[in-house]
Amino acid sequence: MCGIIGYVGKQKAAPFILEGLKRLEYRGYDSTGVAILQNGAFSIVKKIGRVANLEKEVAKAPLNGTFGMGHTRWATHGGVTDANAHPHLSSDGKIVLIHNGVIENYGSMKKFLLTKGYTFESETDTEVLCNLIAYHYAKEADSAEENRCLAAVRKALLHAEGTYGIVAMSVDLPGEMVAARKGSPLILGLGDGENIVASDVSAIVARTQSVVYLKDGEIVHLTPKEFRITTLDQESVAPFVDQVTWSVADAEMGTYAHFMEKEIFEQPIALENAMRGRFSEDGSTANFGGLNISAGEFRGIERFTFCACGTALHACMVTEHMIERFARIPVECDYASEFRYRNSPLFRNTLFFVMSQSGETIDTLAALREAKRKGYKVLAVTNVVGSTVAREADGGIYQHVGPEIGVASTKAFTSQLLIGAMLALYIGRMRDLSFSDGVDYVRALKGAPDLVRRALEQAPHIQAIARRYARYADMLFLGRLSLFPIALEGALKLKEISYIHAEGYPAAEMKHGPIALISADCPSVFFAPSGEILNKIISSMQEIKARQGRIIAIITERVELPAGLADEIIVIPECHEAVLPIVASIPVQLLSYYIAVERGCDVDKPRNLAKSVTVE
Repeated sequence: MCGIIGYVGKQKAAPFILEGLKRLEYRGYDSTGVAILQNGAFSIVKKIGRVANLEKEVAKAPLNGTFGMGHTRWATHGGVTDANAHPHLSSDGKIVLIHNGVIENYGSMKKFLLTKGYTFESETDTEVLCNLIAYHYAKEADSAEENRCLAAVRKALLHAEGTYGIVAMSVDLPGEMVAARKGSPLILGLGDGENIVASDVSAIVARTQSVVYLKDGEIVHLTPKEFRITTLDQESVAPFVDQVTWSVADAEMGTYAHFMEKEIFEQPIALENAMRGRFSEDGSTANFGGLNISAGEFRGIERFTFCACGTALHACMVTEHMIERFARIPVECDYASEFRYRNSPLFRNTLFFVMSQSGETIDTLAALREAKRKGYKVLAVTNVVGSTVAREADGGIYQHVGPEIGVASTKAFTSQLLIGAMLALYIGRMRDLSFSDGVDYVRALKGAPDLVRRALEQAPHIQAIARRYARYADMLFLGRLSLFPIALEGALKLKEISYIHAEGYPAAEMKHGPIALISADCPSVFFAPSGEILNKIISSMQEIKARQGRIIAIITERVELPAGLADEIIVIPECHEAVLPIVASIPVQLLSYYIAVERGCDVDKPRNLAKSVTVE
């Protein structure tokens, strides 16, 4: 949450920073701001709302300095106001700061600083940290410390409790910048006579593909020509320079109206990329190169635990079904945010998995660390190379779907479903899944991209349905077995981007309470694929129809519903059960998207949400 960008170089900083903020806006869009050092002072412009509002303000008084920072905010402490927007300037005018995270002990720090004569103009914890840095900076005035700002930041952070990704500058030191992280991502972009720091690669790739991912507890001193990384206790760190494998064009909308629309229609290619090179030569199982666990160790596993948040948790729930179905091993799914605080008994010979598209989700990272602390091996499924989850896990699987900008996850979700199905195959083939069943399974997975393409052909039909249902205030999503988590995901998508209240349930649970909500004003979306429980699902649909509930039915090609049972029908291809959740996700993604567009919602930047949740 929150977007951070800092620039030291030879070109005007403001245009590059503003462009970077546009690419970071999906991380937070309550307010934005920029600070540029010019003519011996900081020029700071801040504005509530989107980056476009900030651009208009900057245009009134052009900023010409080559040294500066920018921020787009997702509010934590303090309301959405110009005063609470970042950057924050210390009351003595010496230090300017941007910050992502939460300083938990800011109250006691503020009381101390008030006794030292520092004043405050905002309600934020960030301004408190900024003044604390200024306090230590003033104390360093007569110090022999070579980098005075660096020393002040280091000393201030030793007193800070909580999480942070920060960038700080001093008015006295043009061309120098200090950045540090703990629990909130920061990335260095290394250029020719310029260096950049940002919270996301998307803000950097327009200028350089060479990056360094900072680790927790690291602090970096930047100038246009060099950088030096140390720990908070002043130990030197040898940087590892990585190369970004995607271009700025991958993070642009192209001809689509929204990033979410683009990413929905990118899913066939994303699925192909996620499975490329990951099947055995005999075509009977999956292969994963980065698990760092032998086949023998896998055979000794007696239980799996998956931890994730939000959409990724729904992918874990589908994976649970697949592993238990095809590998016959017990699986437990847990909210990552709850796992770290619960003291649930853990079984021996358990392997942990965490899923996080960004690899920076703070609750998921905390669950990973808790499992490792208790002596368990943890593997990760993530999309971002170099992310904290990827670095701290014992091994894992990259999704390889490219940048996902829309806040509501689509292509990352279906790739997680695919990887989950591949894991079930991989483990199942080590157990009792036959060669011929494995071949059929692999053939089905390889066919998933084309099945998704066929499902996407329903887009005009689904858009027409969306127009008829955009006025409703409530909606239910109902599915069974592996499609129950897809019902949860469909409800989440609708809530996220259209602000319609929606809930997901197992279809058979309707009788146990939720049926009280049914009326002509509460439509239900049913997943009704062919199979042994189709008649049970039809019975649930009839119970709703008897109570004047409207029904949108998502069925597979061989299904024939009783006449008049469904008010709307969306047909998806028949497919192997391992692929069904992937294909069934497409209609609910499209339905949610088109309903949100019909209601005039800001699809890519839904209210109160941000793409990567990096604060608790």
